[in-house]
Amino acid sequence: MEYVRDLIIIGGGPAGFTAGIYAARAGLDAIVIEEGFGGGQAATSPWMENYPGFEGIGGMDLMMKMKAHAEKNLQVETGSRVEYIRKEGDVFHVNAGARGYSAHAIIFATGAGYKKLGVPGEAKFLGSGVSYCATCDGMFFRGKRVAVIGGGNSGATEALHLKHVGADVTLVHRRDTLRAEKILQDQLISEGVKLLLNMDTKEIIGEGAVTGIKFFNRVSKQEETHEFAGVFISVGVEPNTALATSLGAELDSEGFIKTDRQMRTSQRMIYAAGDVTGGLRQVITACAGGAVAAMSAYEDVRTPYWA
Repeated sequence: MEYVRDLIIIGGGPAGFTAGIYAARAGLDAIVIEEGFGGGQAATSPWMENYPGFEGIGGMDLMMKMKAHAEKNLQVETGSRVEYIRKEGDVFHVNAGARGYSAHAIIFATGAGYKKLGVPGEAKFLGSGVSYCATCDGMFFRGKRVAVIGGGNSGATEALHLKHVGADVTLVHRRDTLRAEKILQDQLISEGVKLLLNMDTKEIIGEGAVTGIKFFNRVSKQEETHEFAGVFISVGVEPNTALATSLGAELDSEGFIKTDRQMRTSQRMIYAAGDVTGGLRQVITACAGGAVAAMSAYEDVRTPYWA
């Protein structure tokens, strides 16, 4: 006879681990399935000073604490990439490598990846001057000259945040005008954020840590090198939604999984939490979403909300 769990949580980052802890403590038979070692984007942050309870902690350290906590409550299966999911009746069948799992409910905590520039030095200096999150790492650059790469709302918002924490900020964009909303552009001017337009980023340079950026000036057709101690790349994120959309889950206008306040998606018994749902995209909000999703799943498994 097929073994059917109450809940499968796909993704082992802050949202997934928290969902697992809450689900297990509520009495659900649940499992977390994670394709990597665990931790998600949070594990790549070299240092955090904004997670309550820790005045300072490395991202990997924090995530391994969460993972260990989750493993004390339920099964955490790492190194298992979910290849596909099918639904038969009220049961979801999940294939992860050579193994199969079944459950009555699924939480997608599959996260989102930062879009990369794909230039030399970007990967080399990650955590040593290159960052994708001003909220996470901005305080380390107080009083230093930093560049924000990106001309949209997210880039303008990152630049303003860095300016507010005391960095000397230059917003760099490859076109001659920003794509950010006018109100954000007005704030950039009023806050004294410098603009460097018509610049293609060619290489991030440094010795041990970032010291500058090589650009191609699209107007002069010449290469230029500018000194910076930090580079914040803000050219968008790519939420990992393919598995959820294969089951019919709706996306919002920005491409994230659409949920209600209880983290329920458009499909029955399917929930989502963390970066894959958009929003602030911070560890603490991912944890909150995971907890809410788990409790919604608990309510629906025990007493289906559509009954």
